[in-house]
Amino acid sequence: MSHRKALTLEEKVALIKDNQNGHGLSVRQLADNYKISKSSAANILRRSEEFLTDYSSNGSLNNVLNKFLFLTPFYKKKQGKSLKQLGYTTETFKASNGWLEKFHNRHAISFRTINGECASVDDSTVEEWTQRLSTILDGFNENDVFNADETGLFYRATPDRSLVLSNEECKGGKKSKERLTVLLYSNLTGTEKLKPVVIGRSQRPRCFKNITTSKLPVTWLSNRTAWMT
Repeated sequence: MSHRKALTLEEKVALIKDNQNGHGLSVRQLADNYKISKSSAANILRRSEEFLTDYSSNGSLNNVLNKFLFLTPFYKKKQGKSLKQLGYTTETFKASNGWLEKFHNRHAISFRTINGECASVDDSTVEEWTQRLSTILDGFNENDVFNADETGLFYRATPDRSLVLSNEECKGGKKSKERLTVLLYSNLTGTEKLKPVVIGRSQRPRCFKNITTSKLPVTWLSNRTAWMT
């Protein structure tokens, strides 16, 4: 059985009540119901007084904050207005970086990359090519060894990272696929970086009005798909 790593304070209180309010659920039943280990369930029951006191004194604030799990510097700037609406002030409560870190830890929230399509690679092929490449490069001066790699620049895409509970998968919605392709290359030591190549869909985008492309800090190319072919 897959176990969750953490329960919220509200879930811990609910677990305690399931054990106390005439339900008589065993530690094993509680663990199964809340998808945690037996030791975690037993530990919550041992600390029941602590959790109930914490919930009683801070429950109203925690209930509201749990609706704002994705606190970021943007939200922290708005804390004054939000707290006023909840009946709190910045004098009685301040969402400092330390508080925010503890809040994330307490609720098992982490900052993850949102997964779209999953890519796979044969590890044995990578290892074989790494060894082969080392042999090919042997005898060349590092300044004379260049590497080039292309990457997609999705300049209209939304952020690909978000705060998420540690037991949950991070998924995103549809993203803008409008892109540029960028080719970057330099020598192994980084002492010589060549002019990047950027590929767009239009030979003369509207934003290039009155601009001479040859004077850009990149080599501008174009094709119908904005892909490197």
